[in-house]
Amino acid sequence: MIRGFDHLALTAHDVERTFAFYRDVLGARVLYEDAWRAGRIPVVILQIGANRINVHPAQAPVEPHAARPTPGSVDLCLRWDAPLADAIALLGRHGIVVEEGPVPRPAADGMLGSSVYFRDPDGNLIELLSTEPA
Repeated sequence: MIRGFDHLALTAHDVERTFAFYRDVLGARVLYEDAWRAGRIPVVILQIGANRINVHPAQAPVEPHAARPTPGSVDLCLRWDAPLADAIALLGRHGIVVEEGPVPRPAADGMLGSSVYFRDPDGNLIELLSTEPA
């Protein structure tokens, strides 16, 4: 039986820039960075909450991979456990433009929330969804 998903593979033009964005802006922990830099593992592994994002280089995607591993093709929603105004302020401090929002959106747990949308360095659409009061 499926419990959920373990990780998402994200294809990046510039792995360093991508993991710095997720680390510095969204608070992801970079796991096994030394092993990646030493060439012992082929991807950068980011821990965000209970989930992971594996960052694959576009120039040499790790086998097996998606049929067309393409930077900028992901639409990812992350849960934000604070008022959305805090997320907007965080993005503003990093000079990141909010493309849309706040807008009402349903969450996977059935709660109604609000979201803001922005882009990562490769143009992937990132959504922060909060069910916290404003």
